[in-house]
Amino acid sequence: MTLRRIARTFASGLVTILPVLVTIAVLAWLVQSAEAILGAVVRVFIPDEAYLRGMGLFAAFGLIFGIGLVAEGILFQRILDWVESWLNRIPLVKTVYNAVRDLMDLVSKSRSPTFNKVVLAQLPGTEFKLLGFVTVEDFHKLPLALDAGTVAVYFPMSYQIGGYTLFLPRSCLTPVDMTLEEGMRFAVTAGMSRPG
Repeated sequence: MTLRRIARTFASGLVTILPVLVTIAVLAWLVQSAEAILGAVVRVFIPDEAYLRGMGLFAAFGLIFGIGLVAEGILFQRILDWVESWLNRIPLVKTVYNAVRDLMDLVSKSRSPTFNKVVLAQLPGTEFKLLGFVTVEDFHKLPLALDAGTVAVYFPMSYQIGGYTLFLPRSCLTPVDMTLEEGMRFAVTAGMSRPG
């Protein structure tokens, strides 16, 4: 076996195992963090001898579920609006908070009903096509002078956090039978991702 063949085989093994190891490491870190942080909180309320390993993780699931229930209430939405207005007054905090919130809104099916359309866009006068995602179809509330048949399409960049938005006529778009997750995975990995 040549050195080149050994290196290629090693690289193939690394490419195969690395995503699995990173996923396991991130999940293990999340579980350990939840157990350590919320386990300490649980120990405040129960004696040490009654504490069982995993109670912190169970408390984390309960806390997240409880926040989800409360978040659906009108009163909580008003409180959240007040907290957001307060956070938007602090320069650095405003940038970080809005970026995280926008990212979560982008992938949340309940908050972005239009961001589930995967399309191929062919720009007028060109031969090439781009994979994109329809983000806005109705501009009547925005101060943009756009034709009625115009939609906003987001085109992510491969292997980067970023992308660009083009305002295109609907006639340039061809719907693609892909879910948002499949389309995003395909776009950001330059088509090299394996189907789930």
